[in-house]
Amino acid sequence: MKIRRATHKDAEGIAKVHVDSWRTTYKGIIPDEFLKNLSYEKRTELWIGNISKSDNYLLVAETSEGQIIGFADIWKRETNTVPDATDLTSIYLLEEYQGKGVGKALLKNLFLQIKEQGYQKVFVEVLEDNKTCSFYEYYGAKLYDTVQIKIGGKILNERIYVWDNVDEVLTKLSNVKLIEEKVQ
Repeated sequence: MKIRRATHKDAEGIAKVHVDSWRTTYKGIIPDEFLKNLSYEKRTELWIGNISKSDNYLLVAETSEGQIIGFADIWKRETNTVPDATDLTSIYLLEEYQGKGVGKALLKNLFLQIKEQGYQKVFVEVLEDNKTCSFYEYYGAKLYDTVQIKIGGKILNERIYVWDNVDEVLTKLSNVKLIEEKVQ
């Protein structure tokens, strides 16, 4: 298992993880029709654009055979007007790799980058019924707000969490083994 910075050639693999993980993670939360209609091609285009953004720090987790099995990224959303803050915009893993420490390693690598970039606060938005709420809470994220959003015609509650202290998160993650030393 290896974690590294994403490149343009990874867009298709990231898109596959994005679609497949949405279909398993959000089953029973987001309408089935919406999940069924997710497109690998459209997500590939999305990720080609995201990889091109200079302010997007995107990591992939891959097997020793080079298969992308997860990804995570940070960038400051336009709606985030808080000084010295950024957003953890995604951590997604294929279902069969969840619970094996890959998400923790991605989180640790992201927070090392967040610290290096000098951010003091980190926001993350999570659907209320998503089991990863407890993952973020365990690593010190505090509920900041709850808003309603519409996906596939369904109104859903979305929790906005904030980490106020990057060093505290890194302390909690200190025993998490980096799959690959600090990603450049």
